[in-house]
Amino acid sequence: MAPPPSMAAASDRTGPDAGAGEPSLRLRRAPSADAGDLAGDSSGGRRENGDPHPPPNPQERQQQHEMLYYRASAPAHRRVKESPLSSDAIFRQSHAGLLNLCIVVLIAVNSRLIIENLMKYGLLIRAGFWFSASSLGDWPLLMCCLTLPIFPLVALMAEKLIRRKLIGEHVVILLHIIITTSVIVYPAVVILKCDSAVVSGFVLMFLASIMWMKLVSYAHTNYDIRVLSKSIEKGAAYGNYVDPENMKDPTIKSLLYFMLAPTLCYQPTYPRTTCIRKGWVIRQLVKCLIFTGLMGFIIEQYINPIVKNSKHPLKGNFLNAIERVLKLSVPTLYVWLCMFYCFFHLWLNILAELLRFGDREFYKDWWNAKTVEEYWRLWNMPVHKWIIRHMYFPCIRKGLPRGVAILISFLVSAVFHEICVAVPCHIFKFWAFFGIMSQIPLVFLTRYLQDKFQNIMVGNMIFWFFFSIVGQPMCVLLYYHDVMNRQAQASR
Repeated sequence: MAPPPSMAAASDRTGPDAGAGEPSLRLRRAPSADAGDLAGDSSGGRRENGDPHPPPNPQERQQQHEMLYYRASAPAHRRVKESPLSSDAIFRQSHAGLLNLCIVVLIAVNSRLIIENLMKYGLLIRAGFWFSASSLGDWPLLMCCLTLPIFPLVALMAEKLIRRKLIGEHVVILLHIIITTSVIVYPAVVILKCDSAVVSGFVLMFLASIMWMKLVSYAHTNYDIRVLSKSIEKGAAYGNYVDPENMKDPTIKSLLYFMLAPTLCYQPTYPRTTCIRKGWVIRQLVKCLIFTGLMGFIIEQYINPIVKNSKHPLKGNFLNAIERVLKLSVPTLYVWLCMFYCFFHLWLNILAELLRFGDREFYKDWWNAKTVEEYWRLWNMPVHKWIIRHMYFPCIRKGLPRGVAILISFLVSAVFHEICVAVPCHIFKFWAFFGIMSQIPLVFLTRYLQDKFQNIMVGNMIFWFFFSIVGQPMCVLLYYHDVMNRQAQASR
């Protein structure tokens, strides 16, 4: 028996979208006698012989429901809806399929570039630009690297002397200034006096910069421990702020562990893990070797041919310079990502595992940074913690404004970026310095855009554009051509 018209109309208004916050579209219940006439209703329907109808299974109930919902007389448009890619609905949608499409396109495009490069240049793997027989026999750089541990030992002796009250506070501060200055000047002079390979000099300056930051932290932390100990002796109450484990006197063991640990901030004790996972360490070492080889392959096979076939970006045609920068942006981005994964994820975790170092937050989700300032707080946590602890908050405690403290932090970072690049290249054009300092306006620009467009990753896109598409390729071109010009002038 067909349902009454009122029942059919009420049934047509039901469906998947009905009843959710729309009372007018909900199904009105019919009397039980009428409902019993509907096939599939188990509440009162009976067969002609008086036997009750068997209860319908869920599949039959769903089928009957759909037959009512999709009748020709049932409305197809029931409420206001936005398109999935509209501005009001785009952030409520899942874009996993589009992400998969981007990955497929990326693989296809890069596969074509790899094939095209191999067909055009062949296999370009050489080590002369990075390591040569002369650089391997460059004993001044090797001796400089082997003698760097002398400076931490001298810093420990200075701390021992002041603990025994054999020297005054001003004398130990002067000694630490001399030690930290020498640990940078000594390798720089050795590199400038020797015509070494670029990477050899970069590795030495990188190690010297790390040692400089560690020694600054060592001196600053021990000074603060002495000040805090004197305050406690005078009766100052600090509550639970003071940890006795971090108030211990410096020892050779604590200094040695600090110099090897994957941190730049000194403290007498660190959180430690219980054991060393040897199999895990081997797997990470294999990954590190693979990605290091991938970096070398990209540099030799893609970056070197591009920069060789380019002109100086500040002296050639403007459109040609833009084309070279854009062409260079993809391989430099890949090298930079591989470097980040190799050093911050693999190598620092390997070092932490071997030393049972517990705090392994070497980076955060910097790829989601909405501003340039947020990026610098997330991507290099050892340096960020060092700047916050030994530079930013000391400036704040001295009464300097927050903007001045940020400017000083960027200035120190820019100076060390320039030292680590310019000294091995024997060129002081301050490209790296200006590259870091030019990010200060971007900090305020991305912060303003992020505040203005709350739901749009404008700052994140600007960061990726200026940092990866423009900044790094431009620095590579500038330093490469300056190094080549210097070598050409030296050979004349």
